[in-house]
Amino acid sequence: MLEKKAVVHIIAATFQKKIAIIKNKRLHDLMARLLISLLKVQVKQMHIELTVKRQTVPDETSYLQTFSYDGDAALTIADWLTEVNRTEAKTNRIAWECGCLEKKCGACAMRINGIPRLACSVFLKDVVRHGKILLEPLSKFPLVKDLIVDRSSMFETLKRMRIWMQEKEDSSYAQDCNLQYQAGQCLQCGCCLEICPNFLAGGDFAGAAAMIEAYKAVEQNEADDHRAEMIVAYRKYFFSGCGQSLSCCNVCPMELPLDEMQVRLNKF
Repeated sequence: MLEKKAVVHIIAATFQKKIAIIKNKRLHDLMARLLISLLKVQVKQMHIELTVKRQTVPDETSYLQTFSYDGDAALTIADWLTEVNRTEAKTNRIAWECGCLEKKCGACAMRINGIPRLACSVFLKDVVRHGKILLEPLSKFPLVKDLIVDRSSMFETLKRMRIWMQEKEDSSYAQDCNLQYQAGQCLQCGCCLEICPNFLAGGDFAGAAAMIEAYKAVEQNEADDHRAEMIVAYRKYFFSGCGQSLSCCNVCPMELPLDEMQVRLNKF
């Protein structure tokens, strides 16, 4: 991977070639000023201590391992984990999950300084506190290893609530599709469940992740045979247990309007 300084100089060299063939004086001067500004870009170097909560197997005692990092603070947590596993932790790699590294799959969810977030979308410079960053696995799901947890309970909840959409030849769906589109962007990453004060692993309260799926299924499928059953399940497993803290809205990586979805679903 090219360092940021190298990238800047490559872009600058391209600019110089373009400037050389510009005959319009005003445009030439403007491009020249842009080039000067570009060459003044400085890479923000920082010394950071990153501590990772590690645990080889679920029934072993966890421990903290600290790594020192001196370099570009514009790296994401995912970038740093990839790099440290290639170098310092090569013989005892940190276990963590990733899929797309583009905030599309939700696999890299973990607690970063105590807040559930996606490692691929969080930059070191934005979360470092007094030169330190703490990485921990999500605490409300069974631990697999290090930063990996088993989130299969989220999908078992959907089965328990019998949330699905039946195929129909014709759709009578006539609602505004914008909120449905946003609901479809849910990554099922588990951040909303981790932060929720009402969600407990193995408990009856399903949390916002299930509410989103219920909203999509209930609103789109007005003629579903089990639509009434899904509404009853929503009221039992979500509505009756939600304390309206809205903490889920604050941590959702996709910034989904979860409160709006709940309001829409409550009308049924």
